[in-house]
Amino acid sequence: MNGIEKITARIAADAEAENRAVREASEQRCAHIRAEYEKKARAEYEAIIQDGARENEQCASRIARTASLEAKKSVLAMKQQVISEVFELAKGKIISLPEQDYIEFLARQASEAAITGEEEVILNAADRLRCGARVVEAANELLSKRGMHSGLTLSKSDRQMSGGLIVKQRDIEVNCTVDTLLELSRGELAARVAEVLFED
Repeated sequence: MNGIEKITARIAADAEAENRAVREASEQRCAHIRAEYEKKARAEYEAIIQDGARENEQCASRIARTASLEAKKSVLAMKQQVISEVFELAKGKIISLPEQDYIEFLARQASEAAITGEEEVILNAADRLRCGARVVEAANELLSKRGMHSGLTLSKSDRQMSGGLIVKQRDIEVNCTVDTLLELSRGELAARVAEVLFED
């Protein structure tokens, strides 16, 4: 299990209580939408029965299918919104990790992204001042343990990013920002998050 999977597992556990209320609200909204469409479909069906025409019966069938599709679209849109909120929550939790945990997370990302061990580590301004030197030191220790050259340095410049880092050697950059790491993992993690949030 790599670092982001561990963090995501921890975040999912922490976020489950917060998401329960959102999930319940989504389920209530879905039930309301289904009830409204069923009510509309019944009203249309009764009008068609009164007319007694086959064409009107086919119309009722089309309306029921449309209502079902609209309800499914609404439910899907709500689920996607909740999943996006979970990823935003995950980003916030990663960025606000206790300082030592955050340093270890950043050091692990830097050491895994390093190829030569001579790269620059670029952080945002706040992280650079707060813990930049310790991140580089911890990353170099990790490289040494793996038998790699441990000459990572803290960049004199910083970048606009919410959290995470960039590992740079000349013109080559490896983007390990929190936004990018979550986005790269979203395809795999979104399905797992949906299972946790919306399991029947």
